[in-house]
Amino acid sequence: METEESKISEGEKIKEEVEAEKTAEEESVEKAEAAEEEEKIEEAKPKEREEMAEEIVEERFYTIPLGKAWIVPPNKRAPKAIRIIRDFIRRHMKLEAKVEGEEEDETELKRVIISNEVNEQIWSRGIENPPRKIRVRAAKDKDGNVTVYLAEGD
Repeated sequence: METEESKISEGEKIKEEVEAEKTAEEESVEKAEAAEEEEKIEEAKPKEREEMAEEIVEERFYTIPLGKAWIVPPNKRAPKAIRIIRDFIRRHMKLEAKVEGEEEDETELKRVIISNEVNEQIWSRGIENPPRKIRVRAAKDKDGNVTVYLAEGD
């Protein structure tokens, strides 16, 4: 009986050692993959920043009043606030408005792009309670498109 028990315990020890080696190998592979992903992300961030810096033609800071969003029914206030931001930026950054009578001359219309940060700020308190005003940074690129970001400390 002792020989059978010792064989079983030896077999279990060998299995445990093999499993420990496998988990150690898997952990090292996972760490290597995570490090590679971090390197890729770090490499991509400076490139994006450089591209943004090159493309920005004009940059302005605005405090946009959103009080008129409170005139509409409560369940339509946040979407109205987003429309107010779009209209305000279109007016102040001098983007061409769409004219129904004219045909488009194969040129792309200038767009107002609202960043996720601004959108989340508007919707943070729900659809019925958007902020009364918001401070933003509007950046126009070389194509004429304007992107709206939250202002960070001016």
